[in-house]
Amino acid sequence: MSKKVLVVDDEQSIVTLLQYNLQQAGFEVITANDGEEGMNKAVIEQPDLMILDLMLPKLDGIEVCKQLRQQKVMTPILMLTAKDDEFDKVLGLELGADDYMTKPFSPREVVARVKAILRRTQFQNEREKKEEDVEKMIIGDLEILPEHYEAYFNRERLELTPKEFELLLYLAKHKGRVLTRDQLLSAVWNYDFVGDTRIVDVHISHLREKIEKNTKKPLYIKTIRGLGYKLEEPKIDE
Repeated sequence: MSKKVLVVDDEQSIVTLLQYNLQQAGFEVITANDGEEGMNKAVIEQPDLMILDLMLPKLDGIEVCKQLRQQKVMTPILMLTAKDDEFDKVLGLELGADDYMTKPFSPREVVARVKAILRRTQFQNEREKKEEDVEKMIIGDLEILPEHYEAYFNRERLELTPKEFELLLYLAKHKGRVLTRDQLLSAVWNYDFVGDTRIVDVHISHLREKIEKNTKKPLYIKTIRGLGYKLEEPKIDE
């Protein structure tokens, strides 16, 4: 069965271009021309992937992404924008987008990215099924339930974005090990954001706000200067 891709863009020329190239690659394509329609189709049609423009009428791409994630719609999202703006990029990824491309783009590259995201999603789903026997991970007052996509601190559920959870889980699985920013980008985002390690720093900062009593003297997520980060058991005397 062919995979279904939802294209949401208010520029008809881009919709037509993407629709043609995706169909040529064997995908079923549905389209929407504004954020509201796109969000409704994402919920009703349940596509395998969504290509979402950032600047849209009615609801912009950031808001669509945010609302879908709040509704627990975890469809992979590839964001498109005419802006090469770091703030938009980081914000989009923080809110749960899986990848990011700026216009103008090569239709071939979009198709390649779509295939890569779908492969990654399938791999992650298969890996999660294999890891279902790992009921929970406990590190100090932090408890992570991989199969439920949930984490708790001091028995209170943490409100985490999908990428925050994946980052926390990856750090926990490599507890005590120093991980470079590039390693974390590759493992959690699975895409080479050259020079974009700030995305990791932003997510680490958000995690610390949720699990550290004093973010300037973290007990769990330590910065290893010049190298990266590591998650470790908190030391009582710290």
